[in-house]
Amino acid sequence: MNYLGKLEAFEKDFEAIEAKMADPATHGNLKELQSLARRHSHLETVVAKYREYRKTAADIEEARSLIYGSDQDMAELAREELSEKEPLLEKLEQEIRILLLPKDPNDEKSVIMEIRGGAGGEEAALFAADLFRMYTRFAEREGWKTEVLDYNETGIGGYKEIIFRIDGNGVYSKLKFDSGVHRVQRVPATEAGGRVHTSTATVAVLPEAEDVDVEINTEDLKIDTYRSSGAGGQYVNMTDSAVRITHVPTGIVVTCQDERSQLKNRVKAMAYLRAKLYDAELRRQHEELASERRGQIGTGDRSERIRTYNFSQNRITDHRIGVTLYKLDQYLDGDLYDLIEAMTVADQTERLHTIEAN
Repeated sequence: MNYLGKLEAFEKDFEAIEAKMADPATHGNLKELQSLARRHSHLETVVAKYREYRKTAADIEEARSLIYGSDQDMAELAREELSEKEPLLEKLEQEIRILLLPKDPNDEKSVIMEIRGGAGGEEAALFAADLFRMYTRFAEREGWKTEVLDYNETGIGGYKEIIFRIDGNGVYSKLKFDSGVHRVQRVPATEAGGRVHTSTATVAVLPEAEDVDVEINTEDLKIDTYRSSGAGGQYVNMTDSAVRITHVPTGIVVTCQDERSQLKNRVKAMAYLRAKLYDAELRRQHEELASERRGQIGTGDRSERIRTYNFSQNRITDHRIGVTLYKLDQYLDGDLYDLIEAMTVADQTERLHTIEAN
């Protein structure tokens, strides 16, 4: 394995951190202790895996030395151990290589999601509402907080668009593969003849940006206020509480009308604008590295059809990795885990191949 030098350095660093955390002199410095705890947590998994790899390699070496000895019983036991340990060593090496992949700096961030009805009129808007419920139910399973920023409802319970924030640890790492066009095949509630229709909705997953990620000059902003047009009762609509912010240099426009307070809507709109600008910069960087994104997990293009939801077959298919699951009902109820795992593995495999090819 070519990573032994790096792994040995990680182990030494890990042991030094453990010693420092055990030192009573460190306990009085909460900030330093928290920093050490984060580094310890980051290294713990890879160091444990390296120690298991090293022990397994030593066991294999010992077993090989016994195969050609005079004791035939011991030789047979050694062969049995080799048949068990050699595949384990390969598996551990693969797991270590994945653990050593560069981390996406946005993985631990919260997200802002945009869902918009696409082709299909009212049925597309109803599908957008289904996707919104699906993501909020998944957020509930994870213990994350969901907060609506803006929405445009239809008369029958659908959304032409809905924009919302999901706040929690590692949200982006689990949902970042969901950007793209989602297609539904079903008999719409509005269809009297029982025919199956195909409709679409687009999903965008934006990592939430901090002030340090994006610099926004107030001179570049045009801020308008207006009366909320959404549901919420007379108290929402009596004042100009809704906020629209235009970033003049890019032409990006964001709105927020969820709160009764104009100030709260302005704060939320600024967070949304910051995420949009950050996302635009990330997409520009990705386009420069487009050749690396033309593999299994797709290009990341928002116009790319990524999934099909077939109601009559209870089927969901991800077209980027060719995975089909016959559990659509569970998926729409927020059980996204199987596809998240499949997408993560596909992404890791693709990145490993890219690194090894260079």
